[in-house]
Amino acid sequence: MVLLVLAQGMRQAVIKALVAAAAVLTASMLFATPVASVVTLIAGTWVPVLLLAVLLQNTRSLTLTVQVSVIITVMTMIGFHVVVEDPVAFWQPHLDLMAEVARQSGLELNEELLNAEVMTVSAALAFWMLYITGLLLGYGLYRKLPAETSHYGWFRDLNFGRVIAFTMALVSLLAVVVGVAWLRNVAFVLFVTFWMQGLALLHFMRAEKLIPPGAVVAVYVLVPLLQVLMITALAVVGYMDAWFGFRRRMKKA
Repeated sequence: MVLLVLAQGMRQAVIKALVAAAAVLTASMLFATPVASVVTLIAGTWVPVLLLAVLLQNTRSLTLTVQVSVIITVMTMIGFHVVVEDPVAFWQPHLDLMAEVARQSGLELNEELLNAEVMTVSAALAFWMLYITGLLLGYGLYRKLPAETSHYGWFRDLNFGRVIAFTMALVSLLAVVVGVAWLRNVAFVLFVTFWMQGLALLHFMRAEKLIPPGAVVAVYVLVPLLQVLMITALAVVGYMDAWFGFRRRMKKA
């Protein structure tokens, strides 16, 4: 979807998406799949990345687009807490379904760890990572086209900036003082998103030949194996880079 928007424009992308959606819906009806579920899946997968691609095309800045995506994610989380009066009741059916699937697979789900707060944060981060990964891969494919393409920035130069870093610090302080769940959720999500800047810093160091290619490959291999540890480490590095500008210092050195 991102590749279609960047290469052919939004109109052509929407037309082709509608044709593809019609084919998927036809197939779902033939196999007696709930149409509402398929429509939700299609809209939830394609529409956000389509809008991000349009934003990228209009702003002509990969960094600004990613920054806006973080702000939208945070605003969506705040909106969730405003609209949903009881997050526990909202997530309980999903937890029950997950527990049933786990039992059918011969596994046991620890429901004590998967509380409403964890589910809210996990959902926000999962969707953000999905859409940003789609944006980055689509933009990468677009840049590989044989025809002339526009340049909206390098991933290795990605920087969330001090405004988002300061906001994260301020919200974290308020969360400690006030002790409100939604403030903790916002602070945690803001912190974790910085792992993408940490990864960008790694690519910058590779482009400057400060580290070997194997180091980048090793990180990509370790991320799915040591998820929490690696993402936390990259987030710490990315957050520090937002304040101290490691890339600028490396260039001067």
